[in-house]
Amino acid sequence: MNIVFIDVREPYEFATGHVKGAINIPPAKLMSGDKKLNEVPKDAEVVLYCRTGSRSAVSAHIMKSMGYTNITNGINKDRIKAKYGI
Repeated sequence: MNIVFIDVREPYEFATGHVKGAINIPPAKLMSGDKKLNEVPKDAEVVLYCRTGSRSAVSAHIMKSMGYTNITNGINKDRIKAKYGI
């Protein structure tokens, strides 16, 4: 199974650099059910990240409340790149 990386920073932050293949969905869009979520199965391995880990922690709670079952807070793009070799 592939890992889905979701960058929960704002679009202007995402534009400055992100994990290759990451989807950009800020927390406010997560809460409103962004259409990009339709592409992510509820049981997919999802790794969220932002700049410091705060927004990704909040976003993890949002996604869990939506029925997503395999959520990890990856903290930030540098940690993701190091951990997953991206």
